Amino acid sequence: MTSVVPRSSHPDVARKTLCRSPFLSVKFFVFCHGLLQLSQLLVSGYLKSSISTIERRYGLSSQTSGLLASFNEVGNTLLIVFVSYLGSRVHRPRLIGCGAILVSLAGFLMALPHFLTGPYEYDQSVASTFSNTTDLCQPGAPRAWANLSDASCTPHASRENHEVLLVMFVAQALLGIGGVPIQPFGISYIDDFASERNSPLYLGILFSVTVIGPGVAFMLGSAMLRFYVDIDKVSAAEVQLTSKDPRWVGAWWLGFLVAASLVALSALPYFFFPREMPKEVVTGKNRDSKRREDVLSQLRCQHSESLSLTEFIRRFPAVLLRNLRHPVYLLVVLAQVNLSAMVAGLATFMGKFLERQFSLTASLANMIIGAVNIPGAMVGIVVGGAILKRFQMSLRQCSALCVLGMLLCLLTAFPLLFLGCPTQKVAGVTYWHSSGSGHHDMECNMQCRCPERGFNPICGSDGVEYTSPCSAGCSHLAVLTDSSVLNYTECSCIAGPGGFARPGTCGTACSHLFVPFVVLSCLAGILASTSHTPSFMLILRSIQPEDKSFAVGIQFMLLRVLAWMPGPVLYGSAIDTSCVLWERRCERTAACRYYDNTLFRQRYLGLQFFFEVGAFLCFGAVYLILSKQEREARQAEESKAEPEKEKLAGNSTKSPESKV
Repeated sequence: MTSVVPRSSHPDVARKTLCRSPFLSVKFFVFCHGLLQLSQLLVSGYLKSSISTIERRYGLSSQTSGLLASFNEVGNTLLIVFVSYLGSRVHRPRLIGCGAILVSLAGFLMALPHFLTGPYEYDQSVASTFSNTTDLCQPGAPRAWANLSDASCTPHASRENHEVLLVMFVAQALLGIGGVPIQPFGISYIDDFASERNSPLYLGILFSVTVIGPGVAFMLGSAMLRFYVDIDKVSAAEVQLTSKDPRWVGAWWLGFLVAASLVALSALPYFFFPREMPKEVVTGKNRDSKRREDVLSQLRCQHSESLSLTEFIRRFPAVLLRNLRHPVYLLVVLAQVNLSAMVAGLATFMGKFLERQFSLTASLANMIIGAVNIPGAMVGIVVGGAILKRFQMSLRQCSALCVLGMLLCLLTAFPLLFLGCPTQKVAGVTYWHSSGSGHHDMECNMQCRCPERGFNPICGSDGVEYTSPCSAGCSHLAVLTDSSVLNYTECSCIAGPGGFARPGTCGTACSHLFVPFVVLSCLAGILASTSHTPSFMLILRSIQPEDKSFAVGIQFMLLRVLAWMPGPVLYGSAIDTSCVLWERRCERTAACRYYDNTLFRQRYLGLQFFFEVGAFLCFGAVYLILSKQEREARQAEESKAEPEKEKLAGNSTKSPESKV
């Protein structure tokens, strides 16, 4: 009988081919895939780094911006199941490359609204002598000016705002569709052609490298938001705002152009990888066991490819239920759902939280997240993968590592609920004079006839913040040589002799709590991330081999449906409930101007703590189940060995008699 050797399956042929082309090396594929996922996450992560700036630019609530941030999961979820069916039927590297091209297109579309809209306008915010005279208290003068947001309420402006949101939502949907094949196909491709011993290490490296993507995204956001949003439309001399001003809007669109270009470059190598490559050879490994692995892999591929699409759809419910009935698989996925929901809120609104809680600029908040929090998570992923490889852990030991990491994370994260700043005193919003009168109706500024929605914050010498110089009753101002305002004087609402105020907000004045908060949050992220690679190993090694590709697809689908889609919207809604003063644009609620900092902290960090507890309980249940299974397996072996021991014992007692 003549045996047919599959193409590139002979070890000598594989080694010779491997020497000729790097595209037949699984290590090179891991490198390229890490680079692509880094670039892909740079696009999606950059949106999160600039979310508060986009809110301010287009007047969005946190709930709307959270929906925008999670909308990329819609297109992803609709197609992710078919990835399970396609499996190894398609040319996985080429499909990954096509998906990356779509991601690049989505990045360019995200920047398009900047070029569709006119220059950024804001309420009486140009701090110069020719504009701020109308922002002062002018007793008896008619209301010569209205809120700029009202003045711009034309049908064209309203239609323009809807077009901006439509373009952004379409771009997010394309981003989700393009990202469908990238991670599942990449993981299954590596797991198919890497050795069993090196697969956990490669996945650990891959996960750790991809964490750098959001980190670089936040650093990119930190750099870009230092530039004024209309840097291409107005000269620097015309921009009187500083990045510390609450109305400052940075060049959020620049980062999308950079990120989209990097994704396009990272997609090119995937069109040169083969559909299948030789199985990785580990030095010193038994050749017979390797050949056995190759045969099993070929049998799995033949079995999966024999199914037609109709047969796959018919068997879909049965295979789905079989996986969901698997207690370890289900509980690990639920634990990952909790962790993913926590990360969704952390990534989307952590910058905004730091801005509001500790009075940071958007640029500095992004720098802290990109340089401290995200690298900390990467360290945790690397440590988890290294421990897994070093000790060659069993499934029960993997679950024990996850439980320990989450327990330490909970102990570290709990104090964060109490590390925060009180709400700043804002006259008429969070603070009232002894008269108890409301905002804009205080006796001290009634004669000023201030606009109801003017917003040009100043900080009084009494430590109270006012929404505008007019609301503080200021009638004069001192100007620097560059026409910017030094301070406002003769303010009737500010206590003390010659009450005066300086431009800008008063801030929260609790900078001493910032460093402890960052240290504890970074440490909690490191500890939680140690469970990342072990949890993936629990899934890959606890299910049937023929269901591996399917189970990974279902896993990512559940993560999107239960965590990444609702997570940002849930966090955004919770944040909105802590708002105490909303901006109004064209008779609609726009972005929030002031939050109750205590409620903001309790609801934002409370949600994260809730999800961490959920992950801990799920991993604990997995540990108990696997411990019980090991105990039952040990008892079965012992009971099976009992008759053999008795038989041996009987033979040993009979032998002396026979000799006699």
